[in-house]
Amino acid sequence: MGKTLYLECRSGISGDMTVAALLDLGADQEVLMKALRSLPVQGFQAEISRVVKAGLDVCDFCVKLDREHENHDHDMEYLHGHEHVHQEEACAHEHEHTHHHEEEHYHHGEEHHHHEDEHHHGHHHGEDHTHDHPHTHPHEHRGLPEILQIIDGADITERAKATAAGIFQILAKAEARAHGVPVEQVHFHEVGAVDSIVDIVAAAVCLDDLDITETIIPFLCEGKGTVRCQHGILPVPVPAVVNILEAYGIPVEMTEVAGELITPTGAAIAAAIGTSNSLPKRFVIKKTGIGAGKRNYERPSLLRAMLIEECSGKQEEKDQDQEKDVIYKLETNIDDCTGEALGYVMDKLMEAGARDVHFLPVYMKKNRPAYELAVICDGDKIKTLEQTIFQETTTIGIRRIKMERSLLPREASTVMLKDGELKIKKCLLPGGQIRCYPEYESVIRLAQESGLSFQQVMDEFRQASHENPLGCVSEKITKE
Repeated sequence: MGKTLYLECRSGISGDMTVAALLDLGADQEVLMKALRSLPVQGFQAEISRVVKAGLDVCDFCVKLDREHENHDHDMEYLHGHEHVHQEEACAHEHEHTHHHEEEHYHHGEEHHHHEDEHHHGHHHGEDHTHDHPHTHPHEHRGLPEILQIIDGADITERAKATAAGIFQILAKAEARAHGVPVEQVHFHEVGAVDSIVDIVAAAVCLDDLDITETIIPFLCEGKGTVRCQHGILPVPVPAVVNILEAYGIPVEMTEVAGELITPTGAAIAAAIGTSNSLPKRFVIKKTGIGAGKRNYERPSLLRAMLIEECSGKQEEKDQDQEKDVIYKLETNIDDCTGEALGYVMDKLMEAGARDVHFLPVYMKKNRPAYELAVICDGDKIKTLEQTIFQETTTIGIRRIKMERSLLPREASTVMLKDGELKIKKCLLPGGQIRCYPEYESVIRLAQESGLSFQQVMDEFRQASHENPLGCVSEKITKE
């Protein structure tokens, strides 16, 4: 069986945060790097490192683009949509800011990571896709078919390919709707496409490596304000994110954080892998991973991922039963079975794990004489014992009663008589008194071996107990 993933998205979600959290959760780094090396895409380098964010040691997944493709997502003025007089001045400012802080960001594992909204917004044919600044270079555009072909050509499992393709298809549909063009006309900038392909394929590979089959995402958190993208200043959440949230009914909580917490890639990942918005009432956390984001908002960009196992209703009930000392009683009325058949049923039920079996004579409707079969058992034996009752009797229905009980602490022990060893049960009464009870089968065995009668063995036990009341007492008295 696969594993269940719980994503806690109180600081939003993005592609790189997801990959980092899954790596911290235990996804194999070598498997991931081998998969990324197999991508028929140039111009990037993926790095995995540890960083300290909000005082926590967390994982960072960094996609560094070469100089031709690099982007400047860490420019907070750019993210907040602060206007610059001219586009050329904006680009120049971004380059100056990047060069000034480049060493610091690389040193701490920070990334020249893309602003996903800028590069994911689709472009229909006829637009001018060049940038007029000193480092002008034409950007190749990739449509969804080309990107799906790249994914299909990677050396990854079929399940990972399907996951990555599904995420990109969700992203393309959201962008197509935002721009009012058919999905086949949506194109991704080379800059955005490289980062997006790496992030999405990496997330798919990590999910596959961890064998995640269920993903619980109760809700996503989003900020407020605006962000600047190639088309101008957009409100948060950006149109692509809004379209995904709407299409997949993903719950969202709006926060007072000034900035974009949910990127289009993050929203697409959540939509593609999310299987539930509801956490189990009780669950066990098997492992936790935290992935770092690259943006420095007032709320640290951290994504926490947990592998969880639900506490099943049966296990909870069993735990509660053990705590309260609960026992079950199965009973049914039988008026058309012979005494021999009922005796056989009793033996079968005891062999199947019943704690006790007894019959009561009863009168049913029209004063028909009958027997009430009662079986005392533990909860985990109910199914087996009910099956035995149905198979071996004529009944068509069984009543099931859950009962609490009070037990004396007891222990199995032995006592040595003149004619041999006798098995006994010792019980501790309130006040500390010990009471010993011979086991029926042991009395029968000793009587047969010694040639004594059943009553003679019992008399011998009583005499031994009278002469030495504590002779059958050991140090350990427990409740069974």
